[in-house]
Amino acid sequence: MDNKTLSIVSYITVIGWLVAFFVGKEKADNLLKYHLKQALGVVILSIVLGIVIQVIAIILPTLAWIISSVLYIISIGYMVIGVLNAAGEKQKPLPLIGDWADKTLTFIK
Repeated sequence: MDNKTLSIVSYITVIGWLVAFFVGKEKADNLLKYHLKQALGVVILSIVLGIVIQVIAIILPTLAWIISSVLYIISIGYMVIGVLNAAGEKQKPLPLIGDWADKTLTFIK
């Protein structure tokens, strides 16, 4: 697979990220490295949102399904934006989390 394809695959669940990371490890260019960071940021955001949903479900069980639906849509939206950026070979940060992921996830080199 080429780096553009691996960049797109990195946004498709944790398994897609792992495949893109290990398959592209030897031949990674700046595009792939950038999207690996952004995609891992989406994964971390999804985990954090999942924890938030669990806490809300304990406190407000009747509203938990509404809130979880909104947070689920946010996670999917980030994945779609990331895939579109990767497909267009753009290194554009994702809203709100993109700059954080680029600065924090420095182990991806």
